[in-house]
Amino acid sequence: MNLRSKLELSSILSPVDWLVFSVVLLVTVGLVIWGNIRDSKSDKSPEAGILDYMLMGRRLTLPLFIGTLVATWYGGIFGVTQIAFEDGVYNFVTQGAFWYVTYIIFALFLVNRIRNYQAVTLPDLVTKMVGDRSGKISAVFNVFNVIPITYAISVGLLIQALFGISLEFSVILGVSLALGYSFFGGFRAVVLSDLVQFFVMCFAVFFVLAFSLYEFGGWTYLKAKLPSTHFEPLGKHSLATTLVWGFIALSTLVDPNFYQRCFAANSTRTAKTGILLSTVVWFGFDICTTLGGMYARAAIPEAESGTAYLTYAVQILPNGLRGFMIAGLLATILSTLDSYLFVASTTLTHDLGPKAWRESIWAHRLGILFIGAVAIVMSFAFEGDIRDIWKTLGSYSAACLLFPLLFAYWRPNQVGDRQFLPATLLGAATMTYWRLADKTNWSPIWAGLDDFYVGLIVTSSVLTSGILVGFSQKPFRKAT
Repeated sequence: MNLRSKLELSSILSPVDWLVFSVVLLVTVGLVIWGNIRDSKSDKSPEAGILDYMLMGRRLTLPLFIGTLVATWYGGIFGVTQIAFEDGVYNFVTQGAFWYVTYIIFALFLVNRIRNYQAVTLPDLVTKMVGDRSGKISAVFNVFNVIPITYAISVGLLIQALFGISLEFSVILGVSLALGYSFFGGFRAVVLSDLVQFFVMCFAVFFVLAFSLYEFGGWTYLKAKLPSTHFEPLGKHSLATTLVWGFIALSTLVDPNFYQRCFAANSTRTAKTGILLSTVVWFGFDICTTLGGMYARAAIPEAESGTAYLTYAVQILPNGLRGFMIAGLLATILSTLDSYLFVASTTLTHDLGPKAWRESIWAHRLGILFIGAVAIVMSFAFEGDIRDIWKTLGSYSAACLLFPLLFAYWRPNQVGDRQFLPATLLGAATMTYWRLADKTNWSPIWAGLDDFYVGLIVTSSVLTSGILVGFSQKPFRKAT
């Protein structure tokens, strides 16, 4: 099979592909509308209304929990397949294996603790565990961590490839689409759209892998076509660089999307079981995307790495499935984009805004519009570099919040604002200085040290020092 490294998607899509693509979108929108109509018929007090808007009234069942959690985690599919295209199994290590460990830790050791606090958001949890000011600073970190810049770029890349319009306009169009169906429905709209997108995205990447195996064969073909580094766990990268991704994976322990699903679950058992079963699904999904990216490199090595998977997939699949696969890619991106828009806006309005905003659904809706606008602007500023955005924003959250929050779990009565605030702020300040400093005359050892490690060392040192000097001899806040 002779595959082209560049093509216009509109020229290869058949009427059947467009029909399948449209049906998937209509089913998604229809399910959201149905859910909102059904919800509007129920009587709720104002307090119950805001809880329902933000957490679906804590009634998230196991199937919905798995669907929304799995779908939310893979919006950066172009970033993942780009790493697989360039580095092979290194993608599975950095974007898969590290994360499975984190998911299991979360399910087995954290779910029971966080459910006891009956919090609404992650900063709300920090407020109850540590203190008011710590909750505020956690909210700031969380907002920046979940502004969906990478997913705005991803949906823009797909729309650009489909219609041949500019990336800037494609980003605006894609973000507007996500805003359109999540604006009125709240968390319920996000969950119901995720349910459709869950099935479409999983089958889409499976079909690409299945047809690749049928067309080219298995491991023997890949070994013959790819560099040897594509089969090494570290690829072309150092152990230190690889471990940064491991710590970024640990940022799941401070990721508000994960906490939101656990807070919304109808029981602790649902949250635990849901995370473990989701990990199994993620394992299969990562196998498909990693091998799919490697097949793309083997078949069209001269393709642009950022869109190589898409270029490859539309040529390997037959009519109908081609449209389904594109719908699956769009579903993968939108399912994360809408979730991140929603959780960033709720953090902004519930945890950082005036108290009057907390009970106002319209304040939350305006927050979604604001976060959407910020995501669009920042996607232009990063010039479409998905990997750089992941590493930059993920590093701050993992280095500055992870250690203080884990210590608060471990010793809930020994961490207060006087430890949490200096640790996180000094860690962030040091990271920023290290990232921007001119290292021309520095020793190679220091110049090559990743800013993430600098932030992690400073944060953990300041926190530990604060505790050792006796700032927490008396509990600041009782665990409940």
